[in-house]
Amino acid sequence: MHGHGKQGGFEMLKLTIKPGEFINIGNDIRVVYSGGTDGNIHLLIDAPRELNIVRSKVLSRKKDSSENNYPHSAPSYYAEPKLSQETVSKIRHLIKEDKNTKKNNTQD
Repeated sequence: MHGHGKQGGFEMLKLTIKPGEFINIGNDIRVVYSGGTDGNIHLLIDAPRELNIVRSKVLSRKKDSSENNYPHSAPSYYAEPKLSQETVSKIRHLIKEDKNTKKNNTQD
């Protein structure tokens, strides 16, 4: 932990983490820092479907365009369901076949 910061009059916990590290919020939310580029960070968020996770930029746009229906007008984003082991195996097999086909075509 790195200390606390003020944001909008509220005390906030300030953390420093490296790519690949994560923080847990309660028992069912995990935020993973996966790296970043100039001026951007990449976060992976694993949270229950009933939590609406929206970027601040999207919220401010929606709030400006539909003041009466805010925050219900903000879009919801949900994690994709996990693939079955059978599907993962099929995908791996297809990728392997594709690599072999490309390898054979370059040798001709």
